[in-house]
Amino acid sequence: MACFLVPMILAVTTSLIQKTARGISEKLKIWILNALLWGGVILLALEHMWHGEIVPWPPFLTAMMNPMEIPLMLHEMVTVGTVMSAATFAAWGAILAVSHYIPKITAVRAVEPPEKLSTAR
Repeated sequence: MACFLVPMILAVTTSLIQKTARGISEKLKIWILNALLWGGVILLALEHMWHGEIVPWPPFLTAMMNPMEIPLMLHEMVTVGTVMSAATFAAWGAILAVSHYIPKITAVRAVEPPEKLSTAR
């Protein structure tokens, strides 16, 4: 219903961090996290529109039209939205780790002498 709102709040926050703290954001490659978050938010919003859970008139979320569905919507935001955000942060962390260690691995391989081929028959 509204699970995409949690990553959207994070995307807005990280976008503000990227604009204000440029030194830290360049070091941590916040642009990658922003791309992951905003891409997910856009895809989820389109999927929710496709299923009629988002409408172009207020209150915009169909779950808010019925007061009985609001707790269900909030529960989905807390559970599903938080898990999606955590998975996005984990993917970003993996991307940072790989981008940090790949140059070191290739540098070590370039320095090592090539192994001699054994011609034992």
